[in-house]
Amino acid sequence: MATTKKIDRRTRIKYRVRKKVRGTTEKPRLSVFRSNKAIYAQVIDDLEGKTIAAASSDTKDIGDKKMTKTEKAREVGKLIAERAKEAGIADIIFDRNGYLYHGRVKSLAEGAREGGLKF
Repeated sequence: MATTKKIDRRTRIKYRVRKKVRGTTEKPRLSVFRSNKAIYAQVIDDLEGKTIAAASSDTKDIGDKKMTKTEKAREVGKLIAERAKEAGIADIIFDRNGYLYHGRVKSLAEGAREGGLKF
């Protein structure tokens, strides 16, 4: 039952962070979800409850390339930054979703910064 404890721990951290982190229309929240195979990112306006932009490593441009998961996460960060810019967003609030700011999550954040997002 180690995985249940691990998931419960992440959920508690997630809600603790979510109490403080709220995305507005001017400064939406960039939420990250990390699975074993892929990584997903969404730019969310919490006031309206709508997803403004989304990207994942499952897309054809990123998923078909031969690279490590960390490199794919950086590419997803660049892609989400590009899509957020198209939607007219430059400033965001980063929500690591209970994950440690390390490895793939950090790589995605750095890719988003390279793409021009400020947080």
